[in-house]
Amino acid sequence: MSRTTANLLLLLAGAIWGMGFVAQQTAMDDIGPMLFIAMRFLLAGIAVTPFAYAEMKRKKITSMSGEIMRFKGSFFLVGLAFFLGMSFQQVGLIETSVTNAGFLTALYVIMVPIIMVTVLRVAQQMIIWPASILALAGIYLLSGGNLASLNGGDILIIICALFWAAHVILTGRIGQKTDLPVTMATLQFFVTSALAFISFGAASIFGLGESLPSSAQLIGALPEVLYAGLFAGGLGFTLQAVGQRYTSESAAAVLISTESLFAAMFGAIFLGERLQQLGYIGCGLIFAAILMVELMPKKAEAKPAE
Repeated sequence: MSRTTANLLLLLAGAIWGMGFVAQQTAMDDIGPMLFIAMRFLLAGIAVTPFAYAEMKRKKITSMSGEIMRFKGSFFLVGLAFFLGMSFQQVGLIETSVTNAGFLTALYVIMVPIIMVTVLRVAQQMIIWPASILALAGIYLLSGGNLASLNGGDILIIICALFWAAHVILTGRIGQKTDLPVTMATLQFFVTSALAFISFGAASIFGLGESLPSSAQLIGALPEVLYAGLFAGGLGFTLQAVGQRYTSESAAAVLISTESLFAAMFGAIFLGERLQQLGYIGCGLIFAAILMVELMPKKAEAKPAE
């Protein structure tokens, strides 16, 4: 697969997430955050499992359980980072606005190259830095350039961004190491669902604000669960896992951050929403960041940072 095709897959993932962002918030009108995460990613895992088996067959791997045991630590680490990022985001959405959440989540755009240099000691191409800053500035302007005072939900979203940055890095590095992106995505869904069910059970038992919903509430949340599970979950994160095998972690962070841009576009198309002037400037900055990433030289071999 060419780097251009991989980047297009990451852009498509951003578009799918952009459409699904509202579903994450509206679902909590009927069910709690942990149950929503558990249900959507159980559905995502079931939906993607046949493709994982097909991938294993194509790689001529006869035992899926044997391959899972071989990379069990790596796959669990990806799933854990995914669960923590999703959990902090979902709970944070209870207290903060969609605008704040969209901008603060996008902090992973700049966190990824910083972690790559400071923690992993991997030098980044210079163009990544202005592209990351442009994307971050674009998302801020897309939100209206009016970030309210930080509350408890905002702090949770900032923590979520840190785990999303870790997830982007782990997805790229472990995906290339195992060469099983669909299998990795499938297992991260099941790990996340299992951890969310455990968290939901603990919250219900100890009275931590989440209880078993009624059948009417489950039916009310079903459309959001279906979209978030099958499309935003199963399809979107699998596209991310596949696309990141052919581009750098920092470039991927810029490309998938376009979920905010696509959310605004779909809001205008389907809901009649219109951007303010600052929002259009923000769209231009995000597109500029995408072009910078797409036109930069092919990723060189990783080398230690000085």
